[in-house]
Amino acid sequence: MKHLTIDPKHARPPTRTHLHHPQSLPEAITTALHPSTPGNENASLFFIGTATTILEYAGVRLLTDPNFLHAGDHVHLGPGVTGTRVTNPAIYIEDLPAIDAVLLSHYHADHFDELVENSLRRDLPIVTTEHAKDALTSGKDAGEAFTEVTSLGFWESCLIQCDGKGRNVAVKVTGTPGKHVPDGLMSKANELLGAVPPTNGWMVELGSVEAGKGDESFQNGYRIYISGDTLMVDELKEIPERYKDQNIDLMLIHLGGTTIPSPSIPLLMVTMDAKQGIELMELIHPEVTIPIHYDDYDVFLSPLSDFKKAVEEAGWTDRVVYLDRKDQFKFRVK
Repeated sequence: MKHLTIDPKHARPPTRTHLHHPQSLPEAITTALHPSTPGNENASLFFIGTATTILEYAGVRLLTDPNFLHAGDHVHLGPGVTGTRVTNPAIYIEDLPAIDAVLLSHYHADHFDELVENSLRRDLPIVTTEHAKDALTSGKDAGEAFTEVTSLGFWESCLIQCDGKGRNVAVKVTGTPGKHVPDGLMSKANELLGAVPPTNGWMVELGSVEAGKGDESFQNGYRIYISGDTLMVDELKEIPERYKDQNIDLMLIHLGGTTIPSPSIPLLMVTMDAKQGIELMELIHPEVTIPIHYDDYDVFLSPLSDFKKAVEEAGWTDRVVYLDRKDQFKFRVK
């Protein structure tokens, strides 16, 4: 298992150019609670937009797939393919509080945009794919390479350990399978063109380790599966097999039915639509599902309303929490 040690007490501003960041996130518009265990909440998820969230637990803040472009800004998504943002993020990048680490599912401009790449401080810890690590650390001008990048393949894990008293706070991150492009001719063509980058999902376990003991002392208190940008592929079936008899408390599912080159010319879908989202809920069986990545760009073919309808038809409305930008979800880590 790989290791990353951080000290949340001395976390510095996340960007290079803004030195006066706020100490905390802004007040959420709406707060939802974990329905099966409400009360005594000690952790939260704040939704910024797209696949960008902030997980906060015991003073530790993890930022997922940072995308802080504004409405009207464009991103490059592949050869001859662009997307336009149609929403604003809940907060702007200069308003971010201290961040301890970034979980980056893949190196794509709607998940790690040019503004983010230019702004983040170079020693901010980033956990990501091998492809993204290479993009962030190689071929850069002097002083521009990111210096604290950890890559995880499928089923590789990293223990993010935070100094503390007694039982130390720790977060275990495990890479899970993900595929933008299904097997077959399109996959072979993508390998040649390098049009759509490889992607990870994550299993994030919030918990602790006993002081002075090794990785085997890690105890999970709340388990979160983040699907990443993937389709419903066979490789995902390994997730419930590996986590058999282990509760998955929350699933963050990337939806939208992203199509390229555009919804008007839907040649290839590269993220789940509503139908596949329901299939993933059935496969993973999380206690709670929160959909993200569904309406921030003009490349989405399957709106959130499609997923809501499918959830109602499946009789699963009590298993889904819907967050808008600047909403938060609070829960209890045991």
